[in-house]
Amino acid sequence: MDFLQSARNTLHIEKQALHILDSQLDEGFAAACNLILACTGRIVVTGMGKSGHIGRKIAATFASTGTPAFFMHPGEAAHGDLGMLLKSDVLVAISNSGESDEILMLMPLVKRYHIPLITITKNKSGRMAQMADVALTLGEAEEACPLGLAPTSSSTATLVLGDALAVALLEARGFTEHDFALSHPAGALGKRLIMRVSDLMHAGATLPLVPADALLQDAIVEMTSKRLGLTGVVNAQQQLVGVFTDGDLRRTLAQTGAINPASVAIASIMTVNPISVSADMLAYDALVLMQDKKVGQLFVLDAAGCAVGALNFHDLIKAGIR
Repeated sequence: MDFLQSARNTLHIEKQALHILDSQLDEGFAAACNLILACTGRIVVTGMGKSGHIGRKIAATFASTGTPAFFMHPGEAAHGDLGMLLKSDVLVAISNSGESDEILMLMPLVKRYHIPLITITKNKSGRMAQMADVALTLGEAEEACPLGLAPTSSSTATLVLGDALAVALLEARGFTEHDFALSHPAGALGKRLIMRVSDLMHAGATLPLVPADALLQDAIVEMTSKRLGLTGVVNAQQQLVGVFTDGDLRRTLAQTGAINPASVAIASIMTVNPISVSADMLAYDALVLMQDKKVGQLFVLDAAGCAVGALNFHDLIKAGIR
């Protein structure tokens, strides 16, 4: 058995199916896009068997690119799930033959409520296509399955047609990278474009701060108890006037040798004019700043310069900001 040759044969046949699909594209595609754009409800995708699997992916792609959509199993629809379908929706029905009994069973109610119907079938001779407001066709392509039975080329063509619809709609809606992030909050891109400093900063009782007249021993106690590796130094108005980190402590000891923490004023050894960010800054931008300035922590200030939070580099990485 020459497995590589078999794979190449499959790829060749499926590429031919896409060429045939390309030849099928006409004004019906634009009509389908306009019908979906005009929809005030959701796009409901349905299909049986392999068409159903492809339909689930098409619905998911629509939903993640600005077109509200979900998949409805036609068998379950006939037993109550048809209640998912609203008069304001558009139904996209997929069947290579165009003769799926499970989908045809739903047509009386679809037509009764005048729900717009878009079909995806191999040709327009099937009953589904004849009932459609817009009938999209795949063309008569050879299946890659040598038996001509398992949906292979036809399911590939259906998937590509679904992608073509989703991309055309994405472009028509002016869908942006930020819009994409809003529907993918758990992904790296979503976190990068949505999560802000205020979502990750340490605040309130966990915020390490000492007054400007504090001693070094006070700063050490504060850093130790809050476990952030630094403390802010604030004036009477809670405005940040400096920071002192565990790195500063090590450098101070290395330069001066033994010192008495109970006699050294923190104001004399703190770092003035520290790097800071605002709470509404994107967490990713804060990460870039910290990497650029080579700091592991920084304070978050409000418009008056008051310390409202502290941000730790490791917290950003742990949250998946990268």
